[in-house]
Amino acid sequence: MYARAVGVCAVAVLATTACGPISASLNTSPLPSESKARITVPGAQLGPVRPDRPIVVTVADGRLTDVFVTGPDGPLPGSLSKDAHRWVSAIDSLDFGASYSVNAQAVDRWGTPTRSTTDFTTLIATKRLHASITPTDGDVVGVGMPITVHLDRPVSSPENRAAVESRLAVVTSPSVEGAWNWVGDRDVLYRPRSYWPGNTEITVRADLKGLRVGKSVWGQRNTQTRFRTGAAMVSVVDMKTHQLTVKRDGKVLRVIPVTTGKDGFVTRSGTKVVISKERARIMDAATGGTDKTDPEYYRLKVEYALRVTWTGEFLHAAPWSVSKQGRENVSHGCTGMSTANAAWFYSLSRPGDVVVYRGSNRTLEPGNGITVWDRSWSEWTDGSALRTTS
Repeated sequence: MYARAVGVCAVAVLATTACGPISASLNTSPLPSESKARITVPGAQLGPVRPDRPIVVTVADGRLTDVFVTGPDGPLPGSLSKDAHRWVSAIDSLDFGASYSVNAQAVDRWGTPTRSTTDFTTLIATKRLHASITPTDGDVVGVGMPITVHLDRPVSSPENRAAVESRLAVVTSPSVEGAWNWVGDRDVLYRPRSYWPGNTEITVRADLKGLRVGKSVWGQRNTQTRFRTGAAMVSVVDMKTHQLTVKRDGKVLRVIPVTTGKDGFVTRSGTKVVISKERARIMDAATGGTDKTDPEYYRLKVEYALRVTWTGEFLHAAPWSVSKQGRENVSHGCTGMSTANAAWFYSLSRPGDVVVYRGSNRTLEPGNGITVWDRSWSEWTDGSALRTTS
């Protein structure tokens, strides 16, 4: 009995000795009175914050449990990393000269909580970049109309142009291949590889808000427009046969006798696009440089005028030359037809419709109207800033 008692006692002592230190390390060491987790908002303490970056909240020696950020437009959404060490706002750019407040909570590895409030402001931009887009919201245009993003400040360097272009987006239904091309330092144009399909829905975004363009110029806001194309009107003027073949969605609707420019006023060959429609207008040869004493000077009212160049080429009614239409070129560069045919063609046409001119040795000058289709696809894509800086 004595031996067994000693044995039991020994077992009990050994059990106490083995378990005691482990139990004490888990249950009897003091918990930290202050959380070891440290919450930071990088950059917020360095003065006005750049608006072209999202808000980031991080924690060291712990994990984030809650982040609430408010700005001038209310709460900002964001996402937490899987390890709960980092929170990033869902927007990539902030407002200018605005105040933001970051309220965050975290716990350390012992579960001790901490919270942090960080207030900061964004810098005030003294030079701001605005963009306008054409076609405008709700427009219906012809299949030859390019998209134009016009900037109210020049953007010259390839790097800054690439930065702007990377913020431009075109979404179409159906899907269409297209590309941007810079024309000067304020305009960037977009066209498809070939004409837009008829009845295409197009959305254009210029997300320039908070984009730094140059040393002290910042994009002011995001801009968006939605428009669509109408039926595909792609007509052809043959200046040798003196005929206008009108096509809609690939089908010939009518072949119209016309007259185009005579010697000294030869109509340009090339792919032209209807710029504007005017039910009636006064045409004055002086605007094209003809002196009023010149026998070729004229001033007259024309009807159903469709402009296709900036230098004064139109398609319009020319009842005075009906006997020559379909036979001879007698105009001062415009495309004349009977009043009935002009009224019919005018009723079907809209800005952006395509009229291809063939048969003269005089070519359409770049920029004399909407001339984006007189460049090959490779030439067009070479004008992309993203392509030249890649």
